[in-house]
Amino acid sequence: MPQIERDYIETGKVKYVARDFPIERIHKDAFKAAEAANCAGEQGKYWEMHSRLFANRTALALKDLSGYAKALGLDMARFQQCLDSGKQAKEIRKDIADARKAGVRGTPTFFLGLTEPGKPTVKSLRVIRGARPYSSFKEAIDSLLSSKK
Repeated sequence: MPQIERDYIETGKVKYVARDFPIERIHKDAFKAAEAANCAGEQGKYWEMHSRLFANRTALALKDLSGYAKALGLDMARFQQCLDSGKQAKEIRKDIADARKAGVRGTPTFFLGLTEPGKPTVKSLRVIRGARPYSSFKEAIDSLLSSKK
């Protein structure tokens, strides 16, 4: 991911959009962790929380989530209110439903595509399932970018 960020995202060649797909049958605390990431996002720290959650996949209990939020310097009252309210749950469930409709069966799943002129949507042209080396992404992204010309 760091190479993709450096070569494509930071240069403005591609836009990266993440959607939630917590798999509770594998990670019982995954849904609440997704909520925590989105609550951190309300304070501009989505990616920082996301990174902590993935680095600590076996420590996702509520006390752990609060500890990560505190370490990130979040407003704890605001974070806790967000987490306790479940206000992020609806959007996460929508992401899950959209993913299932698109054929997602596991994580990670990447959809690569192109935007259509005048439309906010992306036309998905390629799917990469599972963790793959940088070379797989580079080949697919470069192919899409060259077809756009």
